[in-house]
Amino acid sequence: MVTGATGFVGSAVLKMLADHSFRVIAGVRSAMHSFDGIKSISLGDLSLSPDVSSSLEGVDVVVHLAARAHIMNDAVLDPLSEFRRVNTDATFSLARQAAIAGVKRFVFLSSIKVNGEVTKGTQQFSADDNSIPSDPYALSKYEAEQGLLELAKTTNMEVVIIRSPLVYGPGVKANFAVMMKWVNKGVPLPFGAVHNQRSLVALDNLVSFIIHCIEHPKAENEVFLISDNENISTTELLQKVAIAFQKKSLLIPIPVRIIRFVAKLVGKEDVAERLCSSLQVDSSKARNLLDWKPVITMDEQLKKMADA
Repeated sequence: MVTGATGFVGSAVLKMLADHSFRVIAGVRSAMHSFDGIKSISLGDLSLSPDVSSSLEGVDVVVHLAARAHIMNDAVLDPLSEFRRVNTDATFSLARQAAIAGVKRFVFLSSIKVNGEVTKGTQQFSADDNSIPSDPYALSKYEAEQGLLELAKTTNMEVVIIRSPLVYGPGVKANFAVMMKWVNKGVPLPFGAVHNQRSLVALDNLVSFIIHCIEHPKAENEVFLISDNENISTTELLQKVAIAFQKKSLLIPIPVRIIRFVAKLVGKEDVAERLCSSLQVDSSKARNLLDWKPVITMDEQLKKMADA
């Protein structure tokens, strides 16, 4: 069963599982959603922790992707409570019911934000880092992880936790989609002198790794960080996007300090932080322990996005 089956990652996981001849069920909020050749079950609003035990009968593995995503300008009065309700409480309720129903493995998509927002110099986040995040979204994911690992100690259900950085691929939305649109239209961008290093993960690679974790025996009760294993600066990324569109990159070499200053003036400090800071991920555990390799390069994934 895949939850969040209508989402950016979920729909891709669902398709790949079906293509690999898994008997797959799409766990959706509403029965209105249907999928060609794939059984769907209405789970209702998971944030209300409904009783879904009957839907879990005969399910061997749950891939839990449904979540309240990171929101830049959250309008709710208590963001932490809202994130916890969806990302922590609902996850644990589903996992507990899954364990009782005899589900063998629970694969949970978490976030690199559990490790932090920024790395310095040659630092890389690793799966063994000890950190308790303060960001409401990241904290809700961290608490879900801890609850799942404790559940694995007291039940027969195995848990796999995957922390992902920014995911890009066909159908991506938000800032990445805007960036691609600007590059394709030939809009000059002030990011010609950003020398940061960021880890990303192609949608195809993330989906491949999630499916790898469904059956691999060594994934049992482990935490993994996943990436393309290709760290890149914002400047280099924009150049690669331009190549994917067969366009000339129009990047103005504005100093980072000026970008940050202007961003602060217009209330876009968070955007500037992600564009200019580094966030490097050590995904060697995923590759070495599970003998997994990326199935697509960054250039190839960007080309698929441009074609789409």
